[in-house]
Amino acid sequence: MRKLLNLAGIFLSFTLIAVACGDNTGTTDVGSDTTTTTTTTTTVAPTQSASSDDMSSSDDMSSSDDTASADDMSSSDDMASTDDMAEGEMAAESTPVGLVFDIGGEGDLSFNDSAAAGITRAENTFDIAATKVAPNEDGSNRAELLQLQADASELVIAVGFLFANDAAEVGIANSDTNFAVVDDSMLLDGQPHADNIAGLVFSEEQGSFLVGAAAALSTETNKIGFIGGVCCFGLIEKFEAGYRAGALAVNPDIEIISQYITEFPDFDGFNAPDRGRETALAIFEEGVDIIYHAAGGTGVGLFTAAKEHSEATGSKVWGIGVDSDQYNTVDPDVQEYVLTSMLKRVDSAVLEIIRAHIEGTFTAGETRYDLSVDGVGYSTSGGFLSVDIIEQLEAFKAQIIDGTIVVPTDPTEVGA
Repeated sequence: MRKLLNLAGIFLSFTLIAVACGDNTGTTDVGSDTTTTTTTTTTVAPTQSASSDDMSSSDDMSSSDDTASADDMSSSDDMASTDDMAEGEMAAESTPVGLVFDIGGEGDLSFNDSAAAGITRAENTFDIAATKVAPNEDGSNRAELLQLQADASELVIAVGFLFANDAAEVGIANSDTNFAVVDDSMLLDGQPHADNIAGLVFSEEQGSFLVGAAAALSTETNKIGFIGGVCCFGLIEKFEAGYRAGALAVNPDIEIISQYITEFPDFDGFNAPDRGRETALAIFEEGVDIIYHAAGGTGVGLFTAAKEHSEATGSKVWGIGVDSDQYNTVDPDVQEYVLTSMLKRVDSAVLEIIRAHIEGTFTAGETRYDLSVDGVGYSTSGGFLSVDIIEQLEAFKAQIIDGTIVVPTDPTEVGA
């Protein structure tokens, strides 16, 4: 009951925020200091029917002796309204789930959108009531958002390792709510912070190895590139290391040019598409014809640059997407420049942690998603990878899964 009252309270709070900010059912543009919310969505499983305790049989309903009179039915003392009953049943049946996006929120065409897709899949699979929020520009209200979601939800999912410390503190303080953080193991000295806190992590280097091999098999200039969003905090380097290893496995003589947008602790490099475009254009000018990005929303600029450079020079260049299948998320006019994407299945991780919560199998600590469980991979949308290339990628994939190939996570081990 406490959760339901809190849920109503937080929905009212979000509504007041939305009214104060104007008509906003999506995420706030970058630069807003206001907490971003999306419309709360509730899904009822289509196969779920009311129990015999909740609904009378047709015989009982048709009996004049058992059926209340019109006067009785209209009495607020004797019977709640139909709307109140529906709302009460929905609140009692639906599992409240809170999602807190990383900076930039929904609409980044990458990491956050993959998490949002997971919520959508969960809404179509389970009977949940989902609430989505995003932090302000500098992320200073992460802890506040986690607590607000904890007040209203049975499960809170935080998208991004930057939530790790706050999620540990809020999770310990709210032991009746389960928490999951994407991209952090949520371990302290090898042990979970608490029984209600899980970490969802990925073997990004494995998926990056495959798109690195795809780049080396597809390049015509023997020069490929990599753009990272933020350097020097240990995550994006895994993408670069895998990409380099995959390319070098195909061609030990290939040239790889790497560039990061910002350095830790400046995380603006994940949400700067203009800088992504400028960086990509500069790398293309050096003779590179394929660039892989691991830069969140900044990567949108890569595909714009690929189109501009191709049209200006008459020589086709490509971008490789990350996290989501970016062929399906970019503007149609740049789709033909998306060679492939490294798939980081945040959507599957979100769906599975919701499943675990609902089924009572929630496990604290690290859950890893790698090639063996299709937690990472590559896309073939657009048909730009030939059958021969795909066969070679699948052979590499099998070798990674069986341990024949161990993909490095440090780019300095592979020529950086």
